[in-house]
Amino acid sequence: MIYALDTNTVSYFIQGDKQVRTQLYKALDNGDTVSIPPVVYYEILRGFRHKPAPKKEWAFAQMCALYPVGEMKLSAWQYAADLYGNRRKTGKPVDDTDLLIAALCVVNGYTLVTNNTKHFVGIEGLSLVDWVN
Repeated sequence: MIYALDTNTVSYFIQGDKQVRTQLYKALDNGDTVSIPPVVYYEILRGFRHKPAPKKEWAFAQMCALYPVGEMKLSAWQYAADLYGNRRKTGKPVDDTDLLIAALCVVNGYTLVTNNTKHFVGIEGLSLVDWVN
């Protein structure tokens, strides 16, 4: 299985959350892969540019060295656009960053690890897991 970490999961990991770290290490012990979506990389990095936190930024850089930052294929961008249109038509819009993360996961068959499952409910084909609750 390939797990893609949402922004909140990466934040929990950087802050030393024991439950998230335990779940991540358990996944690795099971032979699973852990990846950081490029949109999550952007969200975390922009936070450090807004409010510097050198120790946490260093920890994030170390994390990215261990768990690769993925790439967005054109098919994921196209799927995200489709999701955007469909969600707007049904009156259930989702933030662009969440749509991009979800699209990456659906197109690649990744399981999204997030504590914000409510942001992603109803996205067809998206597999979710919460390592916090």
